[in-house]
Amino acid sequence: MSSVPPTPLNRIARHLPLTGVLRLGRPSDIWFKPALSVVVSVALPTLTLLVLGRLDLAMYTMAGSLCALYAHNRPYAARARALAWVVVGMIGGLAVALVTASLTADPFVLVTVGALMAAVQKALCDATRIGPPGNVVLTFISSASLFAPQTLGQVPAHLALALAAAAWAWLVGMAPGLLRPHGPERRATAQALNAAAAHAATAGTGDGHARTRAAAAAAVHAAWRTLLSTGARTAPRRALERLVVRAEVALAAPADADPERLRAWARQLRGTGPVPEAGETAAATDELLGVDAETTAPHRPWWTLLGPLTPIVVRTALGCALAGYASLALGIGRPYWALVTAASLYQANMTLTWKRSIQRVVGNLVGVLVFAAVAPLAHASDLALVLLCMAFNFGAEALMGRNYWLGSICVTPLALLVVEFAGYHEPGRLITERAVDTVVGALVGFVAAVAVTNRRAGDRIGHALAAVDRARERAARLLAEERPAPAALESARRSLAATLVDLRATADAASGEWWQRALPEERVVLTEQSAHRTLAATIRRQGPHAPAGTGETTEDVRP
Repeated sequence: MSSVPPTPLNRIARHLPLTGVLRLGRPSDIWFKPALSVVVSVALPTLTLLVLGRLDLAMYTMAGSLCALYAHNRPYAARARALAWVVVGMIGGLAVALVTASLTADPFVLVTVGALMAAVQKALCDATRIGPPGNVVLTFISSASLFAPQTLGQVPAHLALALAAAAWAWLVGMAPGLLRPHGPERRATAQALNAAAAHAATAGTGDGHARTRAAAAAAVHAAWRTLLSTGARTAPRRALERLVVRAEVALAAPADADPERLRAWARQLRGTGPVPEAGETAAATDELLGVDAETTAPHRPWWTLLGPLTPIVVRTALGCALAGYASLALGIGRPYWALVTAASLYQANMTLTWKRSIQRVVGNLVGVLVFAAVAPLAHASDLALVLLCMAFNFGAEALMGRNYWLGSICVTPLALLVVEFAGYHEPGRLITERAVDTVVGALVGFVAAVAVTNRRAGDRIGHALAAVDRARERAARLLAEERPAPAALESARRSLAATLVDLRATADAASGEWWQRALPEERVVLTEQSAHRTLAATIRRQGPHAPAGTGETTEDVRP
């Protein structure tokens, strides 16, 4: 490692990268699920309003329909709860916005309320780890509703429309469970197996082994989180748990694993057929004992995560408020567009926030050109307007996973078309306002992010390192015993694996923050190496047992 201190230009180049910001990635394995769900959720209420001649109310039903975008990676029991809380958050935010709009028309007050709501939504979505699309959709709905003139007497009816659409969206989100009740668990397990196979292909020493190990560890951790988020310990789920055990074994001892066998199991999980059997080994039995212990252990409440989120929440409140005020100062008619732009920028660290800023601006500017092209068709008839909204909803979800800017190309005309539900607007003015608000929101929002530093990111690495050391020492003490309890050993190993994933995420987040002391990069690497050796030792301790059977069926698994 060079001892030459970095120059200011090198530091800027490191934290403000331009290469790869717009590069397209692979689409999500389930990109079509949220895309189709939101189309179905939007279609029924919007077409009903079209038949009734009340498209001016579509903004309120759209609020409920967009709840269908959430929780597609969760098992259905957990999805039911998550979607219910999304509905509560969406309707609650809408209620606050509509009541505020009915009580005051002061744009300064409306922007201030919108910024505070955006900060609360950011904090809750990040702390509960609700997943994509996160706080942005909630902030878009609540901020737009703040600038929808109405009386206090109209609020209950508008909320009822949103709640009815949200109930329909909940049903749409749960419907696939009738055909594939274990789909999310099977998918998460397949991803863990494929990631473990990629690492096993390197034998733990080949090119890119560090990257594949980190990816496999994250995938295995995500698979366990998915499996443990469901309540019933059914036979298919236990079979999936044994497959994740095999992925863990491959992660700990990649040279001894068979990548093709792991990939074959992953392929068998794609359909609706029986879960492939990995075989019952003593190691797998011990692992499942550890799972039993974990399911009965108390979990960390989500609100304990709010403290570390404080800098990002403050960035959100300040950036959204200043962006809205700047838009008002420029005389733009829709300052909530600038506010939402700022809210969409804030990621885990400054480097990711910079990348999102570039993606947002590029996507929105291209998106207004798309709107200019389709505006004549949208004005041709109300049916054309509704169909275009549905098409852009689908396109946004289909493309967002490849890169944020690509999805924004559909989100921007969609947001502009929603404005048309209330009546005709001159396209040129809408385009100008949207373009200006995008640039203003991105610039002011990013400046606010720079101003609010996150110097405690480095401190959190120290806490994460200490957590890994404690977990490793606990596992090492159990390994030193002659006959450690299987459940205790597995609980210790899984705790160590979880702290390792947290350490890597914390180190990655801190590496993208500015204006902080040098990070303990060498200590992080050494700690990871030591913990990986301890994890491998726990696998070897369990490994010399009876070989895997081949004739067991899912129904034979003991409860």
